Amino acid sequence: MRTIPRVNSLIIKIGSNILADTDQGINGERVQRIADVVAGLKKRIPEIAIVSSGAIAAGFKMLGFKNRPKEVIDKQACAATGQTRLMWYYEQAFEKHNLHAAQILITKADFSNRNRYLNARATIRRLLELNSVPVINENDTVVVNELKYVESFGDNDNLSALVAGLIDADLLMILSDVDGLYTADPVSNPAAELITELDEIDGGVMRLAGSSSSGVGTGGMYSKLSAASKALQAGCRVAILNGREPENIMKFLDGGQVGTFFGKPVKSAGRKKLWIAYATIPKGTVIVDDGARKAIAEQHKSLLPSGITTVRGTFDIGDIVDITDAAGVKIAVGKVRYSSSELNMITRKRSGQSAEILGRKCPTFVIHCDEMGFSK
Repeated sequence: MRTIPRVNSLIIKIGSNILADTDQGINGERVQRIADVVAGLKKRIPEIAIVSSGAIAAGFKMLGFKNRPKEVIDKQACAATGQTRLMWYYEQAFEKHNLHAAQILITKADFSNRNRYLNARATIRRLLELNSVPVINENDTVVVNELKYVESFGDNDNLSALVAGLIDADLLMILSDVDGLYTADPVSNPAAELITELDEIDGGVMRLAGSSSSGVGTGGMYSKLSAASKALQAGCRVAILNGREPENIMKFLDGGQVGTFFGKPVKSAGRKKLWIAYATIPKGTVIVDDGARKAIAEQHKSLLPSGITTVRGTFDIGDIVDITDAAGVKIAVGKVRYSSSELNMITRKRSGQSAEILGRKCPTFVIHCDEMGFSK
């Protein structure tokens, strides 16, 4: 029996593969079983939120598509239609337990704006206080999927990790269509063994990840491990479980040997740094010399004007920008204290020269170390 630390706040991520039904679009019986489990858990875990895929899976059959469409506009139409059906299933299922499902549709632009990010946090926390079950999904109707990982979360695995950080969750459960992470692909290798527990996610672990096996979802095991890494950085433990049997949720929390458990979150870098690293949309890029690269990457020092060689894009004071080296390798992301036009005037200059060149009082740093995020 594994020991699970006390959980007061839980995020359950449910993928399309768990909810999709060949004929009906959504497997209503499985939604009900998930709601039954969540309702039972509410007696011991006061704060439970769901990050749920399934809008497009629910919608494409309703609109007459035989398979998940490939065109963005068709996906958006399916999401708009399917989201209402998806929430209908959740509301019906939770109503049997005198609980309400609260819909929250969110985009990366919402997370990227600091005020909207904090508003989302406050709303979700208030819903949890009111004993509602927030059901969160990316707003696929307005997100352009070609800009994946730039203007969208990429998939709901990554969204669930950001939500876990947003509300300081203790545990993120990612429900998959497989039992967890294996030593090899179990479909092609019968000798593959389930890995029940891991302390960290390094390059070797990431190489174990396979791809999505169905045509209804967007994320495979690589996406789930990437999300798990983000959640661990936010101080949140992670479990990857087979969600086709929702009772696995309770089995895991009772110490059963189901799924893969990441039980040692790393020391959190701070919510704001994680927000900068993963939730923001960079407006431009500053390219730095080798000295600045080493100072930032190895010592996490602030960026001075003298270390910048090139400025790309148009951005204002307070915007988020990428910091890269001369080869284009991303070092960090940071909140800039100068506009792009100002930076073009003071690049390679000493900090003391900035005020004279720009004719105003200027900050010493272009990007302070406290306002940098480092993604893994």
